[in-house]
Order: sequence, then C-alpha cells, then structure tokens
Amino acid sequence: MEEKKVYVILLNYNGWEDTIECLESVLKNDYGNYQIVVVDNLSPNNSMDKILSWAKGEQEVIYPVNTHFKELSQPFISKPVPYVYYNKEDINKSTISEKEQALDNPIVFIQSGNNGGFAAGNNLGIEYAQIKDDFDQVWLLNTDTVIERNALSSILNYSNTNNLGLTSSKLIYYHTPEKIQAYGGSINKFFATASHIMDEKDIEKKLDYIVGASFLINKKVIDKIGLLPEDYFLYYEETDYCFNARNNGFKLGIDVNSIVYHKEGGSTKDPNRNVDSEFIELLKLGNRIKFHKKYLGGGVGLYLGFLIVIFNRIKRGQLSRVGKILKILFNK
Repeated sequence: MEEKKVYVILLNYNGWEDTIECLESVLKNDYGNYQIVVVDNLSPNNSMDKILSWAKGEQEVIYPVNTHFKELSQPFISKPVPYVYYNKEDINKSTISEKEQALDNPIVFIQSGNNGGFAAGNNLGIEYAQIKDDFDQVWLLNTDTVIERNALSSILNYSNTNNLGLTSSKLIYYHTPEKIQAYGGSINKFFATASHIMDEKDIEKKLDYIVGASFLINKKVIDKIGLLPEDYFLYYEETDYCFNARNNGFKLGIDVNSIVYHKEGGSTKDPNRNVDSEFIELLKLGNRIKFHKKYLGGGVGLYLGFLIVIFNRIKRGQLSRVGKILKILFNK
C-alpha cells in the first residue's frame, strides 16, 4: 500500500539547539513519505542562521547536559541536506514550484517575519502544505522533542485505523525518561482548568484535548474547521482546536506506541524556580477566560476558580500578581 504524505511542522523560537537535535531525530524515523517544514517566529538570537548552517554541514548538534538520547539523533544525516528557504511573503504556488522543481523532497525553512505565537507560526507551515495540496495529515511537533524511530509511522497507522481527526503520542520527559508527561489532557468543565492524563487507563474516559507537543491533524479536519485559532498566542489554542473538532464530529485519540521525549517548559519557567513566569501565568489565565466563555459558558465556576488563584497568590506573598490577575478577569 502506498504511504500517504504527511508534513512534519516544527516551530522554532530561540531554540535552534533543540531544533537541530529534533531534526536529526525526525530524519531517522522509519516512515517514508514525509516532508519537514521548519517555521521560525523571528527569533532574536539568529536561530534561523544556525539551523541553516546545520543544513549546510557547518553547525554540529549541541546536546543538553546528561542527555539520554544521543542514539535517536545519531548517526547524523549526511550534509549538506537539500533545502529551500522562504520568507512569509514568498509562500505562493508559483514561487514554490519554481524553487523546488529541481529538488527531491527538500527541508522547507520559512521565516515568518514576526512572533505571532504558537498557532500563527504553525498555521504558516499548514498553509504551505495546503498550497502543495499533496498530503493526508500534518504533524505539529515541538522542536524541544526527539522521537523514537517508529513514532511517526505508529501514530499515522493508529490515526488511520481508528478514523481519528486529531491524534497525539505518549509524551515522556526528556530529562527524566522514567516519568510520563502526558497521555493527552482533560478539562474541568466547571473551572476550565486543564490537567494532563498520567495513566493510560484514563485516556478513554478523560481525554478532552491532545497536547501540542505532538499534534497530528487529519486534512479532513483542516478542510472543515480551518486553521488553529491565533487569538491565544500561547496555551489553550490546541484545546480550543480539539473542542472545535469534536463539536464538528471528529474523534481524538492517543497512540501509546508513538513515543516522543519532550524537554518541555524551559523558556516559560521562572529561571529561579520550576514554576511559570509571571508573564506565562497571566497569559494562561487570560486564555482560560477566553476558552471558558467560548465553550463552557463563562459561568460562576470561572470566577470561583480565579478566587482560588488569587488566594494562593496572596498566601505566596505575590501581591503584585493579584492586581494584574484582577485586571485580566474584569477586562476580558
């Protein structure tokens, strides 16, 4: 049976070291018919230059300290690798045809020109795939991941066998591989709080959304409900997309045999503690309000949930955050 094409879309922001390790890992997967699209959200640290240098064979992989997974990215792919580079405004049928006509399945690098957030960056990769119109699925894969050799072939087989609209992998922490990060997630319908599913046995009864680190989307979903919602910037956009897909008759699923190792959270945590930075917490709370009002009615649970958050911040002595949280709550 002929393998159906899938686009593997990687969104980079300031994480060129992770992206290069991820690329080497993806290039060793055992599925044949795929094409990689790397979108950079205008990283201020010149990430795209570093990634292009890797494609040319001029930049080596830089591993995190005490990595467990060098074997998933080695031996390194021969360089230079065939690639094309686009600015956002170049993404059209004629330019793509002209640039790629003499190349066999190049890696596609796209500079978005701005940091519009998770959804906007990934949507640019999806729009590229839509112009080519030669695919069955797109796989949004976080750049701070590495994958087992069969991760892509397994998730595609699981999705197709079970007629799923959206599918994710078993996510394991990269730095502590004895720990599960998530088998998807569930939403408290009263408070609109999100929590990861940690036990495989709970997937069927609790699964409300799949985690964006490994987010396989069937083309039928894109054709019916469109691209990811861009008004969240970061957090809750994949949850919104899952609820929208389910409301339109599509099923979600988790392939526990598709293994993805995720570094997770390095750029969004307070550098002095393993907690969300103030910016990220406030962003999550604002997006929680938006999501609750859109799908859960924006009722009393939303406000009770915020009272709990405020009480906890007062207990921690984070009084400056309390005023900002109240401002978000009453301005939304």
